[in-house]
Amino acid sequence: MMMMVMEGEEAAAGGGSAGPGCGCKGIRSCLLCEGPAQAAPPPQGEDNFTYCPATGLAKGNEHSEFAGWAFPFPGVFLTEEFISEEEESEMVELMDRDEWKPSQSGRKKQDYGPKVNFKKQRLKAGSFTGLPSFSKKIVTQMKACSVLGGFLPVEQCNLDYRPERGSAIDPHFDDLWLWGERLVSLNLLSKTVLSMSCDSEDSIQLFPTFSKEDGELSPPGSLTETSACKSSSKQGTDYILSPRLVPSKEVTVAIHLPRRSLVVLYGDARYKWKHAIYRKHIEHRRICVTFRELSAEFSAGGRHEELGKELLEIALSFQGTPV
Repeated sequence: MMMMVMEGEEAAAGGGSAGPGCGCKGIRSCLLCEGPAQAAPPPQGEDNFTYCPATGLAKGNEHSEFAGWAFPFPGVFLTEEFISEEEESEMVELMDRDEWKPSQSGRKKQDYGPKVNFKKQRLKAGSFTGLPSFSKKIVTQMKACSVLGGFLPVEQCNLDYRPERGSAIDPHFDDLWLWGERLVSLNLLSKTVLSMSCDSEDSIQLFPTFSKEDGELSPPGSLTETSACKSSSKQGTDYILSPRLVPSKEVTVAIHLPRRSLVVLYGDARYKWKHAIYRKHIEHRRICVTFRELSAEFSAGGRHEELGKELLEIALSFQGTPV
């Protein structure tokens, strides 16, 4: 079964209880509720590939068994310095004027969105009064991004991560019933790593990326997809490896998010790969501002088009306070 949740609302399991000052439930935990008895943090995946924004490839990490191999990793748009340092400071100051509510796994949150019961698939405006005023400029700037044409956010979730709380979020898919294809996140205050993993039974075809002659990264389309062969040259013999198949479950991809960067997940990165933030990748305070659009069911021509219109009208008034 796929785990589909909002980043700010992880699904609870079991019957655990929250510690003082935290919002953990079930199997979730943080440093506030683990106590001194827990010397080691929960299991954290080791990324063996790193996403390269310049090529769109996931490259095998140097000290992993996949060094020298790569594969196309579609569905990621990353732009650095999306806002200025001054804009970041102003945004955080405005956020900190409102209450940060305890959330799971050591996070705190501020939600600007409709009242949702994902389990029963029920939705209403509730006390939702719109996205915050300081987000209007951010949403306008998004229009310049090639992958965000027609993007209309109906929900904003601010998440506060701190190392002293052991903040993290487990691998998950965001909900598919209400939220549309594109997930847009602005990374504030410190760098982090978005870890991508896949539970599919499929295999991934890897391609060799290192040319002995020039040391440059080769795009998959330029590689020979037949059996291994060799060719002679003045420099000696160069071996061209045939593509390699590996189970998807053995592959994890790190997407490095610089401070003030904007990342968009869509397509395969949205629907085939789970995303996570591990505790070890929170070195300083980090705020993630995530914007979500409506699914087809709540958009033009969808079964709940009218409700979608109502919610978008509220959201884009930019007069909201946290719900």
